[in-house]
Amino acid sequence: VQLQASGGGLVQAGGSLRLSCAASGRTFSRYAVGWFGQAPGKEREFVAGISWSGDSTTYADSVKGRFTISRDNAKNTVYLQMNSLKIEDTAVYYCAGRFTPYTGRNYYTEGEYDFWGQGTQVTVSS
Repeated sequence: VQLQASGGGLVQAGGSLRLSCAASGRTFSRYAVGWFGQAPGKEREFVAGISWSGDSTTYADSVKGRFTISRDNAKNTVYLQMNSLKIEDTAVYYCAGRFTPYTGRNYYTEGEYDFWGQGTQVTVSS
């Protein structure tokens, strides 16, 4: 599976962006997906995750209530809707996937994911 993240850009604080993670090479429907963010000078951190069936989602505390992860398996795409953006959300965002036979299962650490996209830059200005 190959992942392509897109949708990043420059936005003012309080604004919104929608990131997309498109998969190719294999059906995406059995892959749990996560979004990770890496701010300048910091380690990559978990942001949000979604089970392969889409019936379970999980978020980092810092983005709860502002970000929403969703997926359209027919389009082999996972989305991250980012609302009420803050300056501290500035980061390169990566999507990652892993095969799982378990419905409702999410994964939280980098080591649990097998495939990574190339990252898309999100910059939030004041």
